[in-house]
Amino acid sequence: MTLLHAWFDAFLRSRRAASLFRRRALPDAGAGRGAASAMPDDVSAGLLRLAHAPLAAALAGLDAHPEGLSADEARERLARLGPNEIDHEKPLPWWRHLWQCYRNPFNLLLSVLATVSWLTEDIKATVVIGTMVALSTLIRFVQEGRSNRAAERLKALVGNNARVLRRAPGTEVAELADTCVGAHLHSRRPAQQRSLPIRELVPGDHIVLSAGDMIPADCRVLGAKDLFVAQAAMTGESLPLEKFAEPDPQQAHLLDQPNLLFMGTNVVSGSATAVVLATGNRTCFGTIAQRSTASERAPTAFQAGVNSVSWLLIRFALVMVPFVLLVNGVTKGDWPEAFLFALSVAVGLTPEMLPMIVTSTLAKGAVLLSRRKVIVKRLDAIQNFGAMDVLCTDKTGTLTQDRIALERHTDVFGNDSQDVLAFAYLNSHFQTGLTNLLDRAVLEHVELQTELRLAQDYRKVDEIPFDFERRRMSVVVSEREDHHELICKGAVEEMLAVCSHVREDGRDLPLDAARLARVRQTTEELNEQGLRVVAVAMKETPADRQVYSKADEHALTLLGYVAFLDPPKESTAQALQALAAHGVEVKVFTGDNELVTARVCAQVGLPAETIVTGPQLERMDEAAVCAAALRHRVFARLTPLHKERLVRALRAHGKVVGFLGDGINDAPALRAADIGISVDSAVDIAKEAADIILLEKNLMVLEDGVIQGRRTFSNMLKYIRMTASSNFGNVFSVLVASAFLPFLPMLPLQLLVQNLLYDVSQIAIPFDNVDEELVRQPLKWNPADIGRFMVFFGPISSIFDLSCFALMWYVFDARTVADQSLFQSGWFVVGLLTQTLIVHMIRTPKVPFVQSIAAPPLLLMTGLIMAIGVLLPMSPLAGYFKLQALPAGYWPFLVAILFGYAVLTTLLKKVYIRRYGWQ
Repeated sequence: MTLLHAWFDAFLRSRRAASLFRRRALPDAGAGRGAASAMPDDVSAGLLRLAHAPLAAALAGLDAHPEGLSADEARERLARLGPNEIDHEKPLPWWRHLWQCYRNPFNLLLSVLATVSWLTEDIKATVVIGTMVALSTLIRFVQEGRSNRAAERLKALVGNNARVLRRAPGTEVAELADTCVGAHLHSRRPAQQRSLPIRELVPGDHIVLSAGDMIPADCRVLGAKDLFVAQAAMTGESLPLEKFAEPDPQQAHLLDQPNLLFMGTNVVSGSATAVVLATGNRTCFGTIAQRSTASERAPTAFQAGVNSVSWLLIRFALVMVPFVLLVNGVTKGDWPEAFLFALSVAVGLTPEMLPMIVTSTLAKGAVLLSRRKVIVKRLDAIQNFGAMDVLCTDKTGTLTQDRIALERHTDVFGNDSQDVLAFAYLNSHFQTGLTNLLDRAVLEHVELQTELRLAQDYRKVDEIPFDFERRRMSVVVSEREDHHELICKGAVEEMLAVCSHVREDGRDLPLDAARLARVRQTTEELNEQGLRVVAVAMKETPADRQVYSKADEHALTLLGYVAFLDPPKESTAQALQALAAHGVEVKVFTGDNELVTARVCAQVGLPAETIVTGPQLERMDEAAVCAAALRHRVFARLTPLHKERLVRALRAHGKVVGFLGDGINDAPALRAADIGISVDSAVDIAKEAADIILLEKNLMVLEDGVIQGRRTFSNMLKYIRMTASSNFGNVFSVLVASAFLPFLPMLPLQLLVQNLLYDVSQIAIPFDNVDEELVRQPLKWNPADIGRFMVFFGPISSIFDLSCFALMWYVFDARTVADQSLFQSGWFVVGLLTQTLIVHMIRTPKVPFVQSIAAPPLLLMTGLIMAIGVLLPMSPLAGYFKLQALPAGYWPFLVAILFGYAVLTTLLKKVYIRRYGWQ
């Protein structure tokens, strides 16, 4: 793949692939049927057969076992069937990559011009134009090849894994593992659960799923508990669908099957175990993707901006070149020569190095970002990284240390309670859904395993998984087989909604208004200490029940709280100041309550006089939400939809919004932001939605990435600006000279060689330094600014071209056809040196060579090309290019012209900056 495509596994992480799937496969509201009909009959029929068959028959058809495959069996299948990947994710063959590097408007235009030159028997022009095309293509090919190899190394740093159940070696086929939540069969000897790269999955593998997981292959559900799956990537259906283990033979359409899970979808809530039916290209997603890979992706805003500049220059050439042809044909009377000269002007107006410069600059930026622990999934995101002026971030793990410690365990009125810790431990130990740092902090009290006699006295009966609407989760355990205990823990407000009693001094008392007020006061006091409070409740149920649901979470007895401390990072305050200094405003979006949030914000120096909460947002209309999003910096008690709504409100006001998140509740906002940022430890769906992956969850790392992104974008703008302004000025010079000279101002071959040398000098631009002032504020893509820059600076070079014409005409008497070689040699040197010098003049808003010096590679390359330009007319090759040695008196004038050009450009640059600014 080219570097302008996604770097990582598209079927798990590419939003464009999912939207392309929907456009191709889902032509109308009958989304599921449309997608199913778009798949080959054998794929659809095979999956339907496995969905409808009895479980034992389905496993037999897969040559699978109830407790999963052994490592040896999986290894053999992986070697036979290949990795769980989609074909189009693999790197392109070298010949297709070479074609992609060649195929751009500039190279195609130059190829046409080379063909015309060959047909008119201008072999020298054909060779020069061909050399330009070859250089542009090969340099891009080599740069992209290196970057692709770097991308493969970077890709290994950010990978999604699946939890796989593997049968121990030598174990005979028995029953489904205990880990299979809600499965039909149970075993006293569970299979081993391993975390393996998704690409290593094979048909017959058993996988464990929970909230936040991406579905890594086409699967059949073995057991599920409140499993809801978002299938929008496959069906376009916005609402999650509940999935069950039981088949429904009445459903004839593949995507309507309640017991099938499809690659590319994700688990919203609940938990399940499933058996893999198909991997890679044999999945529904894979078959559709194979048909869709020939389609062009819709260009991003950045690509559209580059394309607009490209076509602006091409249209400019298409308009001006006929004028050059007409003027020279009429004034010189030699139409064939005029045609070749116009052809050369067209070549000179073509920025054939633009694709290579853009690609290599972005690629180099991505590699440099990776050294700063920032992995770029999509290269175009670098532009948004540099343009970002608002960063929205969660509190936990970003502002805080993400090392949550269990600070207190109290009863309902704040007194230390060992019983509350014991019940919290039972809940965390037996839950198999969405793991989090709070559970890990509770489970660090390993001594409770012995005290509670977990192995001897407790058995898990059922589980009611966590979701972001209830904001709580429950487990049901059997204590000594004589009764069941439903133990629930979650956010305080949501827990109070399902509690009817409180436990006080060993007695269960009604939760009346007075006790409710005392409970709220106690939790507020804990919050004001900066503690995150989780409530714990329970109730006893009869021992004859085996299946529980959300409806059973009622009439609970509130036992108390477990309170966690997540102290701020020492670097947070410094990072916030650094981001603010670089024009990035940080806003906090958190699901935590406002008291804890206010304390943390105060500790890190983030102003939080007014905190807007999720319930307040729900009462606002869109205008009020937009105003709140702009005015306030801290938002608490937010749901996933609240976060998405705020991000969209900021974007609607012209802000370039970055969102940093790592949880399933962050996925909607990550997708809505201009640039989604996640971390390697995030849940699958968050990484899939992100454009940038941080290998370290640290705002300082992000600040480094923002600066590098701006440097990358700034270097790319340099070439676009210089090329546009230089080409614009050269056309006016050519038109004026052509109208008054009795000969061509420069031969076609000379013009082509000059342009070739100039292009070579630009190869080092991606390695140039960038002034610190240029990365202090966000850099936004503005094609209109390119046009203004071109019109403002282009005529400056024309002024000194005309000075050179006057010099050669009046001082050195190069006025006749016999003296045209002298005239052309003089303008060849001036034109090349001024074109090359402009690189240093407008690469910086400062005074060049004094206040800002280019990087050594650019200094070396431009110096080398200028030296070649000066020496070529005096070299043995001068006759081949119809140049001649220049008189000694020419060189002082050359120095004066170059000095005057540098001074005037610097002065007018200050005028431009005062009027329009400089980014």
